[in-house]
Amino acid sequence: MKFDILTLFTGMFSGPFDESIIKRARDKQLIEITLHNIRDYAFDRHQTADDAPYGGGAGMVMKAEPLAACIESVKAKQPNSTVVLTSPQGRKLTHSVASELAKRDGLIIVCGRYEGIDERIRTLYAEDDISLGDFVLSGGEIAAMAIVDATTRLIPGALGSDDSAASDSFGDGLLEYPQYTRPPLFMNLEVPETLLSGNHELIRKWRRKESLRKTSQLRPDLLSDLLLTKEDAKFIKEIMREDGSDT
Repeated sequence: MKFDILTLFTGMFSGPFDESIIKRARDKQLIEITLHNIRDYAFDRHQTADDAPYGGGAGMVMKAEPLAACIESVKAKQPNSTVVLTSPQGRKLTHSVASELAKRDGLIIVCGRYEGIDERIRTLYAEDDISLGDFVLSGGEIAAMAIVDATTRLIPGALGSDDSAASDSFGDGLLEYPQYTRPPLFMNLEVPETLLSGNHELIRKWRRKESLRKTSQLRPDLLSDLLLTKEDAKFIKEIMREDGSDT
């Protein structure tokens, strides 16, 4: 998969993209990441990429001309890639959105800055709009990193085991069950006996039940969108009884 990232600050990406899963995916040639400096497409000798907003107000707005030239240059080489804007007004990045993006041929991610981009860029070029949530960042670079990371781990082979991504939180619509490793006793807290039993069916049921428990406690809103099995319904009744909850 090809990621093209359009930004005013290419240096911000040198660390996150050179480590861990993304680095391994690049080494395996499962993904390709290219950074494009929007200022390189400015028309003046000062490489101006922003200007004061029409109508007045604080801050600066990213200019349409250099951004359009950058998008068109990249799109000409990657015609099947989707142009994605990072913006607070976009749809929220979720596991299902990342799964959808992972099926695209490529992403051209435009990192907004300052007070935003000239709206004509959205009108002319944007094919998708992604937000990390209801908070303000200094720019779209961190959002672009999140999009690349969340998408890459869903590409077959990126994690080394496709089952790993499926068992992550939100992989099946639930928060992930609690995880434990050695030692079996730590500061008087023991690993649940079921996990030490070696009985795979009991372990599967424990994990599913604890995923449901954690989700009901921390993100009950997720349960409303989940198609519950008969086993799930049974577990939820047990959880309500055990926790003394009416949820």
